[in-house]
Amino acid sequence: MDDSYSVQTTAAETGETGGLDTLQALKDGDTFLVADGWGDLKGGADGLFDSDTRLLSRFQMTAGMARPSRLSSGVSRDNVFFTAHSTNRPLPPMGGRSAPAGVMHIERRRFLWNRRMFERVRMVNHGVEDVLLPLAFDFAADFADIFQVRGTLREKRGTVHTPTHDGRRVTFRYTGLDNVERTSCLSFSEPPARLSGTRAEFMFSLPMGKRLDLYIECGGEACTTPDPLRWRESALAARLSMRRRRRRGASLRGPRSPMFNAWLDQSRADMALLTTDLPTGPYPYAGTPWFSTPFGRDGILSAWQMLWLDPSLARGVLTYLAARQATEVSAFHDSAPGKIMHETRGGEMSALHEVPFGLYYGGVDTTCLFIALAGAYARRTGDLDLIRKLWPNLVAASEWMRDYGDSNGDGLIDYARGADTGLSNQGWKDSEDSIFHRDGRFPKGPIALLEVQGYAYAAWLAMADLGARLGDARAQAWEDHAHEVRFLVEDRFWMEDEGFYAIALDGDGEQCRSIGSNAGHLLFSGLPSKARAERVTRRMLSSEFRSGWGLRTLAKGQARFNPMSYHNGSVWPHDTSIGVAGMARYGERDAVSTILGEIYTAASHFQMRLPELFCGFDREPGEGPIAYPVACLPQAWAAGSAFLMLQASLGVDVNALDGVVTVANPTLPTGVDRLTVSELRVGTSKVDLIFERIGEGTVLMPRGKQGDIRILTSR
Repeated sequence: MDDSYSVQTTAAETGETGGLDTLQALKDGDTFLVADGWGDLKGGADGLFDSDTRLLSRFQMTAGMARPSRLSSGVSRDNVFFTAHSTNRPLPPMGGRSAPAGVMHIERRRFLWNRRMFERVRMVNHGVEDVLLPLAFDFAADFADIFQVRGTLREKRGTVHTPTHDGRRVTFRYTGLDNVERTSCLSFSEPPARLSGTRAEFMFSLPMGKRLDLYIECGGEACTTPDPLRWRESALAARLSMRRRRRRGASLRGPRSPMFNAWLDQSRADMALLTTDLPTGPYPYAGTPWFSTPFGRDGILSAWQMLWLDPSLARGVLTYLAARQATEVSAFHDSAPGKIMHETRGGEMSALHEVPFGLYYGGVDTTCLFIALAGAYARRTGDLDLIRKLWPNLVAASEWMRDYGDSNGDGLIDYARGADTGLSNQGWKDSEDSIFHRDGRFPKGPIALLEVQGYAYAAWLAMADLGARLGDARAQAWEDHAHEVRFLVEDRFWMEDEGFYAIALDGDGEQCRSIGSNAGHLLFSGLPSKARAERVTRRMLSSEFRSGWGLRTLAKGQARFNPMSYHNGSVWPHDTSIGVAGMARYGERDAVSTILGEIYTAASHFQMRLPELFCGFDREPGEGPIAYPVACLPQAWAAGSAFLMLQASLGVDVNALDGVVTVANPTLPTGVDRLTVSELRVGTSKVDLIFERIGEGTVLMPRGKQGDIRILTSR
């Protein structure tokens, strides 16, 4: 329609090279900012967002009526500061001869704190004469919903009011169709020479060798005049908050492996960046820019990846999701009593139900994973008090599995979306073309995904174990249900001629005989027999799956295989990590260590920050992995993949219920000869684990053991 409203993003708008890989992201709580390499916002996929609403859509700086020449830019290792260094182009004459290019150093330094953007523009004159520097900012606030920014059309929207300005402040207002008035305010420490609702112009006089700072703030609350003290105090608070999040749980260090340490540090920093401290505890948001919000599946798997080092994430995730468990049937929200949330959003479109994602339950696996994580958390921590508090939620989730998750009564968890506005595929591979028959046909619903049955198996076993510990008489029935699921999967999904499991069953019970990485998730659950697990492992380690940079989501040669696709042949680090952890569960170590090394090498080509996914082309000598152009960066479960793969390689299992840490046949990745796990806490006890390569093997040397904890080793 001609009057539809949408924010369209073109490649040319997204960065210097035309790709999203040039965008830089900051995040604090529910606020995030995406800008190009100069620090500019240009109204495409970028902006300052809070609670899924864009508060600042345009913010571009010019020096002397031209964009400055960029020298370098990037985000600090701790993910707190974005800094762009640039220099001036030739400046226009101002009462005399013009200043030449390259005499002014202009630094833009920016961070987020307490739902506000703080920016300092530092100008230093390195020339031999005094300089008059014209500096200008063009700005706008469109208050677009995150789904509009992603390209969803709206037939109409609310009213964007004319900005008001007063001295050094500009206030933007928008009245939404939900009758909520949203505001943002942009303020400067110095009064501009000219100020309008869209532009601020300054004229700075800088003597040679002198420095001048301009402070800027933008947020959704009332304007406060920026000043150096507010900048320093807020910057310190932001840095200390990030440091606390990074230092939760045990730490990992390779004393003779600086590059490997850099990867671990970046991964830990990315997890800390994406983790928001909510009233229910820490929760890892999925990723920026599009998924900076709590997701059920992503939060659970990210917490599971970190569980052996930092159980606080799992506690926070379980508590948050329990508080948002569905209590009613809704086709629009894909909800039913006991089901666990898939996604939540806070913008206008969600509030108006233009999209179902305000509180959306269209994930078939999240409820099973919720129970399974609770079982893993209890085993890792011994924290049965939390389990008792969550027990009604866990029982309700198991009742959803029994009463709603199995729509056709065949004993398997399946899905079919409740409304056309929902997701058509509801496993982790949720793109429309990700589940198909061997000939490429899309299956009729309801669809029973392979990996979801593994999650269900783990969930029933968790209910049985926890129920027995809490004295629930239903424990044996839950264990029986787990064995029934195991029998059904082995009977109906296994393809003897392929030595592999079908990716799904369609609504007629017919196998979707595609060969996908979903089988690695089944290994992670522990469902397959040892003999079948070994056959799956061999095939997943073949060139069909292995790209040299990790495991592909779909084997080469399958219908719809495309290494440049989202789910049909690309490499997702989290998917690889779950697959290799599944292999390790059945005793594989050497191959796990090798693939860990491949993912580590891939990370080195992405500046030590693993993206959400990258293309699944074969590794070529002297070349790096090929980026997927619109991958989220950073992404929580991509960052967490390093730690799950390390746990799998080291063979570490923590059982706080029995006070035991078991290390089975540890292996260090290539290039790492020594690794220390410091302050590993087990209940009230703690220990340091030192792994060292000696000859062809790796040995464990426990140190500093405090408390009643046993260390067992096996080979």
